[in-house]
Amino acid sequence: MPVKILLTWDIRPEHEQEYFEFVIGEFIPVVQRLGLQPIEAWATMYGNYPQIQVGLLAEDEKSAYRVLRSPEWARLQEQLFNFVQNLAIKVVPARTGFQF
Repeated sequence: MPVKILLTWDIRPEHEQEYFEFVIGEFIPVVQRLGLQPIEAWATMYGNYPQIQVGLLAEDEKSAYRVLRSPEWARLQEQLFNFVQNLAIKVVPARTGFQF
């Protein structure tokens, strides 16, 4: 059964340009190489919620956790921390539409 890996974070102030370059140039290609499919990205425009939410699709829960425990994911997450704060990760059954 497909699952979504939901990631939320806030972009570090004054790192927006480097953040966007990293996400497009490294984060997305590595995520895809690890076997996950980026399917959605949301930005909070108003309110006290995480600034960014990203949804990655995995074929099942076992493969999602295999990726999240991999050394490649650890390296990617370490790089991401250069540009974001308040990272949270959740694995949930995949549904269509917005999930939080």
